Amino acid sequence: METVYDFTLPRGFIDGNGEIHRRGKMRLATAGDEIKATRDPRVLSNPSYLTVVILGQVVTELEGVPMVTANIIERLFTADLAFLQDMYQRINDIEPPMMQVVCPHCGEVIETPVNFTMEG
Repeated sequence: METVYDFTLPRGFIDGNGEIHRRGKMRLATAGDEIKATRDPRVLSNPSYLTVVILGQVVTELEGVPMVTANIIERLFTADLAFLQDMYQRINDIEPPMMQVVCPHCGEVIETPVNFTMEG
């Protein structure tokens, strides 16, 4: 199973010297990453910061940048942040699982999301 994925940012991170850094690596997230991020003081005071903190943990490399942190992620262009958010969702399979069901009336096979909530 692949756990680390290469990427190229659409715009790139511009460091203090004006150099652009576009290629990097993102690893799969763990439950610990998400738990740790929800306890971060920046997230507690501003929940919309959650994405920045998580990406700061799972983006393991950005060529030419010694260490990727939430502070680096928050300095990205919005196009790059959106790109990384989309990649995070795709590689971590955030989409709900689908299942095939057969219509009892017409016999057509359709795909529907699995709903894990319990009622009642």
